Amino acid sequence: MHATEHDWTTTPITADTVRGALDLERTERGVLPHRLPAWARAQYTDPQLAMVESQPSGVRLVFRTAATAVELDVLATKRVYTGVPPRPDGLYELLVDGEPTARDSVADGNVLTIDMAAGTMEQRSGPIGTLRFTGLPDREKDVEIWLPHNETAELMALRTDAPVRPTPDRGRDVWLHHGSSISHGSDAESPTTTWPALAARLGGVELINLGLGGCALLDPFTARTLRDTPADFISLKLGINVVNADLMRLRAFTPAVHGFLDTIRDGHPTTPLLVVSPILCPIHEDTPGPSAPDLETFGTDQPRFKAMGDPAECAAGKLTLNVIRDELARIVAQRSADDPAIHYLDGRELYGPADATESPLPDALHPDAATHRRMGERFAAHAFSGAGPFAPAR
Repeated sequence: MHATEHDWTTTPITADTVRGALDLERTERGVLPHRLPAWARAQYTDPQLAMVESQPSGVRLVFRTAATAVELDVLATKRVYTGVPPRPDGLYELLVDGEPTARDSVADGNVLTIDMAAGTMEQRSGPIGTLRFTGLPDREKDVEIWLPHNETAELMALRTDAPVRPTPDRGRDVWLHHGSSISHGSDAESPTTTWPALAARLGGVELINLGLGGCALLDPFTARTLRDTPADFISLKLGINVVNADLMRLRAFTPAVHGFLDTIRDGHPTTPLLVVSPILCPIHEDTPGPSAPDLETFGTDQPRFKAMGDPAECAAGKLTLNVIRDELARIVAQRSADDPAIHYLDGRELYGPADATESPLPDALHPDAATHRRMGERFAAHAFSGAGPFAPAR
């Protein structure tokens, strides 16, 4: 399965070499990183949640070595959407001493076929693939392998041509972020160029990304996970999935947000906490959900989504993005009287009307790769520098 010109050392994949995951599941053949702990996954066995929390956005192997060659055996699970052009293979990015150095992918793996119109998923098993990175500097160095943000990766074996040891603690602050598919990475170019990964790099912090595509739904188990995860800063990007799913009305939303924040504060009573409202999404600014695939665009080069609600239903408490932004701003202002470490950011400062004119959301819901870069730069400038909400605590 692997090259023979090197004298390989195989290193067990353990919590000492994995960052950004909250659980490592020991499988029959390897290790599967999870971004939600097992107890949380057991509370709602939804196929969408299971898929996205096992996609290792922000998860990376980190170790120190003098190796000039690295191999990683992985069993990928790739997504195929019925009626949608094929997705590119997930990227694995190699960083040496913090600098992006190489990329690779595996063509083989399991295939998960998703029919959004029918609401079905079907998985077919596939073979293990091997990633190879060679020509690394011949010296002691910190090595990171960022796993794909959009492709489940069961890790089978890590081989190097020199011994591996854990990377020393560099004393960097930990930023814990939760959000929707946009935070998960949606259509970012690569795992290190999702907007949270870019912002973390610019801010000089360690990222734990709990962006969960389609699942930023104010779930109590997510709040408890955030509560129990050590962090120096916490941000929550809330709202779009509640509208996408047409999950609740205003009467339920407001207490749910308070409860979510209360739970986090049980474990992080004074940690700087930034609540971020949705970025601009024209189809849902004043039209409630749910969102649904626009089947007329399926089979084209750019499938799109559309809003299915009726703006007149807002009078009965249905949620739009404008309603949610107003309510989140009000909630944070109310709580800030007793909680000076809570802050609010209007998501339109990350992507707003001028951006939508220049770079429309390609599928009407998710930003493209260039917009991820723009959002990451803007978030870092807002949160980590100057008088930003995360800057004084550093």
